[in-house]
Amino acid sequence: MQPTIGFIGTGSLGKPIAANLLSAGQPLLVFNRTASKALPLAGAGAVICQSVEELARQCRVVFSMVSDDRALSSICLGPGGLLEHLLPGSLHISMSTILPQTAREISALHKEKGQYYLAAPVFGRPEAAAARKLQVVVSGDQQARTMAEPLLRLAGASGIWDFGEETASANTVKLCGNFLIAALMEAMGESMALASKSGVDASAMWSMFNQTLFNTPLYHNYSRIILGAQFDPAAFTMTLGLKDIRLVLEQAASVDQSMPTAELLRGHMQHLVDSGKGNIDWSGVSLAVTQPPPPGSNINH
Repeated sequence: MQPTIGFIGTGSLGKPIAANLLSAGQPLLVFNRTASKALPLAGAGAVICQSVEELARQCRVVFSMVSDDRALSSICLGPGGLLEHLLPGSLHISMSTILPQTAREISALHKEKGQYYLAAPVFGRPEAAAARKLQVVVSGDQQARTMAEPLLRLAGASGIWDFGEETASANTVKLCGNFLIAALMEAMGESMALASKSGVDASAMWSMFNQTLFNTPLYHNYSRIILGAQFDPAAFTMTLGLKDIRLVLEQAASVDQSMPTAELLRGHMQHLVDSGKGNIDWSGVSLAVTQPPPPGSNINH
């Protein structure tokens, strides 16, 4: 008999992941703070829960895809949270981008309750999730990793990358990866601006790059988005991108590592958010080179 699975957080990325589980025939209960975002899944057979407690009492495996560390703590802690209501032996698969230290703390609390916690952040936009082409990095207890692997495949993982027993490792990898993607988008914007101002067709230039130097899906997808200024609707908002770069810098400070490029990205993203562009796609950081902050402004606050 298949276990009933719970899914918490049905936003732009969580929704297609949950839909993959449903299409694989998994019984699924879902909860989202904004209930209307979960309603499309009900038509595919999901049961909508009114609280985390209601979901946790009925599930032995729970996926979570929430926005930040505070949101993860809110679904785990307190009298209505996962820690209180999951049965011993249950598994929490946390797919959120959070600080490594938060992962350590939540994992330790699950362990005290006899529950398993797996760090399993994902790389891939919503269209990659729908196409089952997500890359998932995992770390945590060996039993948790073994239990989770077949479910992650059903959820849309085409690649699962194992970073061992230390729970926080996968979250460090995720922060490093998001930093590299953000730096890539900034560099793309700068290269396109330089080409255009120098009388070169930036689209033709990137067509060449995408067939030679940078022939990978990441470069293909983001160059297309940036060249076409396709920043709305957002698959991942500038506000969330700024949150992730702040996490990168917070983790860097905790290990005494200088990251000047991340500081630059934080300043550019903060300027765009302050300019009312918090809801555009985070690839819009490429706009910062053509819409710089006013002279004398403190972009690194």
